Amino acid sequence: MESNLILHKLNRIEKHIFALKPILNVEELADYTGFKKSYIYKLVHENLIPFSKPNGKILFFDRKKIDEFLLQNATKSKDEIEREAIEFSLKKK
Repeated sequence: MESNLILHKLNRIEKHIFALKPILNVEELADYTGFKKSYIYKLVHENLIPFSKPNGKILFFDRKKIDEFLLQNATKSKDEIEREAIEFSLKKK
């Protein structure tokens, strides 16, 4: 039981280390995003995700660009929308 807990904690630490790396490979990206590797390859094939392929074989991903990709098409919260509506209405007066 204790060894399982240790392994679980080590896996969590490893995932946090990936978050600190500036460049990720496919396996690391899968761990970082929770996407399956097959889905990552599909995104690459359709040029929907930013990637680099410097030697023509191995895929690399810039973590900062991946973060931007993951956060695109964000939806505003109800509070943000209400705040913007109030600000807009105050500017109109």
